[in-house]
Amino acid sequence: MQQKRRRTQVKVYNEINLTNLIDTLFFLLIIFMITAPLLEYSVDVTPPEMNADPIKPDSDSKIINVRADGSIVYDKKTVSEAELQIILSRIEQQSGRETAIFLRGDRDLRYGIVMNVMKLIRAAGFRNVNLVMQEEAQ
Repeated sequence: MQQKRRRTQVKVYNEINLTNLIDTLFFLLIIFMITAPLLEYSVDVTPPEMNADPIKPDSDSKIINVRADGSIVYDKKTVSEAELQIILSRIEQQSGRETAIFLRGDRDLRYGIVMNVMKLIRAAGFRNVNLVMQEEAQ
Protein backbone atom coordinates (compact mmCIF):
# COMPACT_ATOMS: atom_id res chain seq x y z
CA MET A 1 0.00 0.00 0.00
CA GLN A 2 1.17 3.30 -0.84
CA GLN A 3 0.77 6.13 1.48
CA LYS A 4 -0.51 9.32 0.16
CA ARG A 5 1.60 12.24 0.96
CA ARG A 6 -0.13 15.34 1.81
CA ARG A 7 1.42 18.43 0.69
CA THR A 8 0.88 21.40 2.89
CA GLN A 9 1.81 24.71 1.72
CA VAL A 10 3.81 26.86 4.12
CA LYS A 11 2.59 30.39 4.22
CA VAL A 12 5.24 33.04 4.06
CA TYR A 13 4.56 36.18 6.02
CA ASN A 14 5.93 39.27 4.42
CA GLU A 15 4.86 41.47 7.32
CA ILE A 16 6.25 41.62 10.82
CA ASN A 17 3.75 41.82 13.64
CA LEU A 18 4.84 44.96 15.50
CA THR A 19 2.12 44.95 18.15
CA ASN A 20 4.16 43.04 20.73
CA LEU A 21 7.25 45.10 20.02
CA ILE A 22 5.36 48.40 20.43
CA ASP A 23 3.72 47.20 23.66
CA THR A 24 7.13 46.33 25.11
CA LEU A 25 8.55 49.66 23.97
CA PHE A 26 5.75 51.64 25.62
CA PHE A 27 6.08 49.61 28.81
CA LEU A 28 9.83 50.37 29.02
CA LEU A 29 9.22 54.02 28.21
CA ILE A 30 6.72 54.33 31.07
CA ILE A 31 9.10 52.61 33.49
CA PHE A 32 11.94 54.98 32.56
CA MET A 33 9.67 58.03 32.81
CA ILE A 34 8.71 57.05 36.34
CA THR A 35 12.16 56.05 37.62
CA ALA A 36 14.33 58.77 36.03
CA PRO A 37 13.19 61.63 38.34
CA LEU A 38 13.51 59.37 41.37
CA LEU A 39 17.11 58.53 40.51
CA GLU A 40 18.05 62.20 40.38
CA TYR A 41 16.76 62.95 43.88
CA SER A 42 18.19 59.84 45.51
CA VAL A 43 21.80 60.88 44.85
CA ASP A 44 23.71 61.90 47.97
CA VAL A 45 25.32 65.23 47.10
CA THR A 46 28.28 66.67 48.97
CA PRO A 47 29.39 70.01 47.55
CA PRO A 48 33.11 70.06 46.78
CA GLU A 49 35.68 72.27 48.33
CA MET A 50 36.96 74.87 45.96
CA ASN A 51 40.32 76.21 44.93
CA ALA A 52 39.90 79.78 43.80
CA ASP A 53 41.92 82.93 43.97
CA PRO A 54 41.72 84.17 47.55
CA ILE A 55 39.87 87.42 48.14
CA LYS A 56 41.23 89.43 51.02
CA PRO A 57 38.68 91.52 52.90
CA ASP A 58 39.60 95.19 53.02
CA SER A 59 38.94 97.54 55.93
CA ASP A 60 35.47 98.47 54.64
CA SER A 61 34.23 94.90 54.11
CA LYS A 62 32.07 93.15 56.70
CA ILE A 63 32.05 89.47 57.69
CA ILE A 64 28.88 87.66 58.76
CA ASN A 65 29.15 84.14 60.20
CA VAL A 66 26.34 81.60 60.48
CA ARG A 67 27.00 78.76 62.94
CA ALA A 68 25.84 75.16 62.59
CA ASP A 69 22.92 75.77 64.98
CA GLY A 70 21.69 78.66 62.77
CA SER A 71 22.81 81.51 65.01
CA ILE A 72 24.18 84.59 63.24
CA VAL A 73 27.41 86.19 64.42
CA TYR A 74 28.37 89.70 63.37
CA ASP A 75 31.39 91.49 64.81
CA LYS A 76 31.91 88.68 67.36
CA LYS A 77 28.37 89.15 68.74
CA THR A 78 25.42 86.83 68.27
CA VAL A 79 22.56 88.77 66.68
CA SER A 80 19.04 87.94 65.55
CA GLU A 81 17.84 88.38 61.98
CA ALA A 82 16.03 91.59 62.90
CA GLU A 83 19.14 93.02 64.58
CA LEU A 84 21.28 92.05 61.59
CA GLN A 85 18.88 93.82 59.26
CA ILE A 86 19.08 97.01 61.34
CA ILE A 87 22.90 96.83 61.50
CA LEU A 88 23.18 96.26 57.75
CA SER A 89 20.82 99.12 56.89
CA ARG A 90 22.94 101.47 59.06
CA ILE A 91 26.12 100.34 57.33
CA GLU A 92 24.50 100.78 53.92
CA GLN A 93 23.42 104.35 54.77
CA GLN A 94 26.87 105.30 56.13
CA SER A 95 29.04 103.81 53.39
CA GLY A 96 29.62 106.06 50.42
CA ARG A 97 30.67 103.21 48.15
CA GLU A 98 29.50 99.64 47.85
CA THR A 99 30.69 97.58 50.81
CA ALA A 100 31.64 93.94 50.29
CA ILE A 101 29.92 91.42 52.56
CA PHE A 102 31.59 88.07 53.24
CA LEU A 103 29.15 85.37 54.35
CA ARG A 104 30.66 82.37 56.10
CA GLY A 105 28.30 79.47 56.70
CA ASP A 106 29.07 76.23 58.52
CA ARG A 107 29.25 73.21 56.22
CA ASP A 108 26.64 71.31 58.29
CA LEU A 109 24.07 74.09 57.86
CA ARG A 110 20.85 73.69 55.94
CA TYR A 111 20.91 75.52 52.63
CA GLY A 112 17.75 77.49 53.46
CA ILE A 113 19.29 79.16 56.51
CA VAL A 114 22.18 80.59 54.49
CA MET A 115 19.73 81.72 51.79
CA ASN A 116 17.61 83.56 54.41
CA VAL A 117 20.69 85.44 55.60
CA MET A 118 21.56 86.27 51.98
CA LYS A 119 18.02 87.63 51.51
CA LEU A 120 18.52 89.89 54.53
CA ILE A 121 21.80 91.17 53.11
CA ARG A 122 20.27 91.81 49.68
CA ALA A 123 17.21 93.49 51.24
CA ALA A 124 19.53 95.89 53.08
CA GLY A 125 20.87 97.05 49.70
CA PHE A 126 24.15 95.17 49.36
CA ARG A 127 24.94 93.73 45.95
CA ASN A 128 28.52 92.57 46.57
CA VAL A 129 27.94 89.40 48.62
CA ASN A 130 30.70 86.76 48.68
CA LEU A 131 30.28 83.23 49.99
CA VAL A 132 33.41 82.11 51.81
CA MET A 133 34.55 78.54 51.12
CA GLN A 134 37.21 76.40 52.67
CA GLU A 135 40.37 75.81 50.66
CA GLU A 136 40.51 72.40 49.05
CA ALA A 137 42.78 69.89 50.77
CA GLN A 138 45.45 68.57 48.42
